[in-house]
Amino acid sequence: MNVLENFKNLFLDVWKEGISGINISEILIALVIFTFFLFLRGVFSKFVVKKLENYVSKSTNSFDNSLVYSMEGPAKFFPIVLGFFVSTSYLTVDSGMVDTINRSLITILIFWTFHQIVGPFSAVIKSVGGLISRDLINWIIKAIKVLILVLGFAAVLDLWGIKIGPIIAGLGLFGVAVALGAQDLFKNLISGIMILMEKRFTIGDVILVSNEVEGVVEQIGFRSTLVRRFDSTPVMIPNYKFAEQSVTNYSRRHHRRIRWLIGLEYKTSVNQLKKIRDSITQLIKDKNDFAKNENSGFFVRIDSFSDSSIDMLVQAFTVTNDWSEFLKVKEELAVSIIEIVEANNAGFAFPSQSLYVESYPNEKSEIFNPKKTK
Repeated sequence: MNVLENFKNLFLDVWKEGISGINISEILIALVIFTFFLFLRGVFSKFVVKKLENYVSKSTNSFDNSLVYSMEGPAKFFPIVLGFFVSTSYLTVDSGMVDTINRSLITILIFWTFHQIVGPFSAVIKSVGGLISRDLINWIIKAIKVLILVLGFAAVLDLWGIKIGPIIAGLGLFGVAVALGAQDLFKNLISGIMILMEKRFTIGDVILVSNEVEGVVEQIGFRSTLVRRFDSTPVMIPNYKFAEQSVTNYSRRHHRRIRWLIGLEYKTSVNQLKKIRDSITQLIKDKNDFAKNENSGFFVRIDSFSDSSIDMLVQAFTVTNDWSEFLKVKEELAVSIIEIVEANNAGFAFPSQSLYVESYPNEKSEIFNPKKTK
């Protein structure tokens, strides 16, 4: 009986002392409470969050959609934070340690929420911001997100008694050393910001850089800009190049120009030349594909006399700025000009030479008949 009594006392003592002085019954209660909140988290995620996502998916407001989807993570994390706080309140442990953990979880939740909210609000800024380019807004949003992560990490370290002052000072000295060896990096960074602020070009523009690289802008990064040539070759250009070299932005043109010298044969009469000129002029005037304002520079004129042709200058500007549509309009104009020239019984000239052979009448050719030598 003494043995059983001793075992009973030992069992109760272990039950009371538990793990690290925490009563096992308190641990079980805390686990049950935390499990209950995990269950609530699952129910909340399955029913509330999913129903909200289905509801906003039918909405035409993009802000609602992005806000709900971005807040899904913090919303699922909130029951865990609340469950840990409620469950630990039943434990008789060092309140300082538990309080630090709870404060850390709440801090993570707050900064995570701020980090996720930035995205939806950036969409609102893009929709109403006309003074700042969309690419610059994307840059600012990325910088804000990184800043929130850094501040959140520093706040958690401070809760655990880790002083961030010496760390920042050390990083400052390290940053000075890095800056001395990374001048090109900062030069590219500043140039990239200037590109976005000045709106020299945006993603999708067709540009020519210093008469060397021509293509479509696909990405404007912190250090370089990606330009894809028309043969699909990607070219990474350091951002400082755009500050030091000339950049031609073809996408900023109001129109695309067609300028041809049409060579007609010299046997073309004056009347034919005038009819061809007037027909081409009327054709361009009647088509809606060409700009007809005062500054469009549209004209058709007999321009010059070349070695083999009478040259007629045709210049017009298309309304469209799209490359593929421009080629289509250009092709249609070329075919129409060929039809006009043929309809007026004229022809296109090509480089040629005339050879005149003079002959003398009543003159016999001399026959050379060398004498045979013995």
